[in-house]
Amino acid sequence: MRRTYREPVLAPPDGLTAETLASALARGWGLTVAGLDYRPVGFGSHHWVVVDGGGGRWFATVDDLEAKRHSRHEAPAAALDRLRASLATARALRDHGRAFVVAPVSTRDGEPLVRVDNRFAAALYPFVEGESFAWGEFAGADHRQALLDLVIAVHTAPDAARRRALPDDFVIPHRDEVEAALDPAAGVAPCGPYAEPAATLLRQNAAPIRRLLARYDAQVVAARAQASRAVLTHGEPHPGNTMSTTAGWLLIDWETARIAPPERDLWHLDPGDGSILAAYAEATGVPPLPSMIELYRLRWDLADLAMEAYRFRRHHAGGPDDEKAWQILRSLVAHLARSGTDRRGDD
Repeated sequence: MRRTYREPVLAPPDGLTAETLASALARGWGLTVAGLDYRPVGFGSHHWVVVDGGGGRWFATVDDLEAKRHSRHEAPAAALDRLRASLATARALRDHGRAFVVAPVSTRDGEPLVRVDNRFAAALYPFVEGESFAWGEFAGADHRQALLDLVIAVHTAPDAARRRALPDDFVIPHRDEVEAALDPAAGVAPCGPYAEPAATLLRQNAAPIRRLLARYDAQVVAARAQASRAVLTHGEPHPGNTMSTTAGWLLIDWETARIAPPERDLWHLDPGDGSILAAYAEATGVPPLPSMIELYRLRWDLADLAMEAYRFRRHHAGGPDDEKAWQILRSLVAHLARSGTDRRGDD
C-alpha cells in the first residue's frame, strides 16, 4: 500500500457548538440528544457518537462546506450538492441490496443529510459495532480480497443505484491555493503561525510541483477520452474505510462516491505485484490500465498538497491539527519534489 499523508481530525471544528449540532439532529431526525462524544477519527470530516433520550447510540458526521469547496470562489452550496449526491448514492446502494454499505439514515424529509448552518452539514448513521482499521493496514490477504469483492459489487451495481451519482470531474480541490502559493509575486497573509513557513516551503519546490500538475493534466485528457469505461466508484476504499463485524465486512465513508474509471478505487487496493488488478480483470472482464492507476495515485498526493496549502492560507491558530498538518505538508512536499524531479525526463 502506498504511503499516505492523511491523518485523523483531532479536534472539533471552530464555530460549531454542541447545542447547534444537537438542534440540527433534532430538526433532521427528531432525535432528543442526551449526549455527544467527539471522536478523533476520519480524514476530513468530524465525528460524534450520539446518545439519544432512550439510550440508543448513533454516529453523526459533520462536514465543513467551506473546506470542501473546490476553490476559494466556489459557493459552499456547490460542496453541499456534491455531498448530498454522494450520500444519496450510498443510500440507494444499500436500498438496492448492497448490505455492506453503511449508508446515512434518511432525514424526516427523505434527505441523506441536513444543513446545520451556512458552513456545516450533518449526516446521521446507525452505530455499528465492529473492528476498525488504520489507513494502510490490511489485516491480511483475506482483508484485501474482501475489500476487492466489495469494490466489484459497487462497480457492478444496477443503474437504479447510481442515478444520483455525479461524474468524477478530475478537479483537485483547492488547486487554486497551490498555484497562488507558488506565485513568487503573491504576498503571504498573516493568517497564522504556519502561513509564512508553508509559503516558503512550496515556493522552494515550485518547479517539481508544477511538473506534476502538468503531468496530471495530461493524464486527465487521456482519461476523458475513455468515458465508456466509467463505473460507480467509492473513491477511497482503503482499510480505514472498512469494518469487520459479525455480519461480515462493511464499507463506510461514502462522501466521495462518483461515476469514474474503475482505477479510482483499484489503486488503493493493489499491493504492487499486480495480483489484485489481475483478479479484478478476471472477475469483471475489464483490465485495469496502468496509466489510470498512476493518474489516481498522483491525484491523491496533489489533493493532499492542495488541502494543506488551503489550511495554511486561511486563518489557523496553530493547534494540534495544524501542528500535524505542518508535519504532513513537509513530508508530502519532499515526496512530491522527488517524484517531480524523477519524472522530469518523462514529460
